[in-house]
Amino acid sequence: MELALAAGGVAAGFPSPAQDHLEGTIDLNRELVQHPASTFCVRVRGESMREANLLDGDLLIVDRSLEPYQGCVAVCILDGEFTVKHFHRREGSVVLEPANPRFRPIVVAPDRDFAVWGVVSYAVHKICRRAP
Repeated sequence: MELALAAGGVAAGFPSPAQDHLEGTIDLNRELVQHPASTFCVRVRGESMREANLLDGDLLIVDRSLEPYQGCVAVCILDGEFTVKHFHRREGSVVLEPANPRFRPIVVAPDRDFAVWGVVSYAVHKICRRAP
């Protein structure tokens, strides 16, 4: 599905002259999905990544073909449960770091069932959150 794309962007600093024409269209699939066969979406649940601006209900676009790298945001499965955290390797161990001081890092012990399901490539963040 293609959506209208405003020409010239929008100023996030000083206002720029209004542009009343469209540049064309944009297909969000082409824009946000680099590897369609290995990409999936998932919603954030909880508050552990709040300071990374990933809020409860946000939509994550996750690419399973990307290798996790130091500090990336990754969707992992740990002992049968999904989690999203910053991925780190420290002293031969994997550490999953939350972005909220109320949560503790998870050091993944070798005996735990663990896999990185994919690297988060984009987050769709709703700006206006209305009460239902």
